[in-house]
Amino acid sequence: MLNEKVEKTRSLTGCFAVLAGDLTITTAAVLGIWWTRDTRDSVAILSSAFTAVSSMTTAYFGIKGISNTAPRAVHVVSPKSGE
Repeated sequence: MLNEKVEKTRSLTGCFAVLAGDLTITTAAVLGIWWTRDTRDSVAILSSAFTAVSSMTTAYFGIKGISNTAPRAVHVVSPKSGE
């Protein structure tokens, strides 16, 4: 029961951190486009922001997926006593 609450809190906290980072990057990109108002600069800003957001989000979900799967995939066999 306690372990389930801890995992849920970790998941929500990690997801919140990723969403806050994505929002920050998006805000910076929008402000950068608004300030420059140049098409070539806008393309560079948008592609960089897209790369940063997608990389961070993919990394979070990849690491979270592996960390959720790992305990079930690894079976720890304790040695028999006396052997």
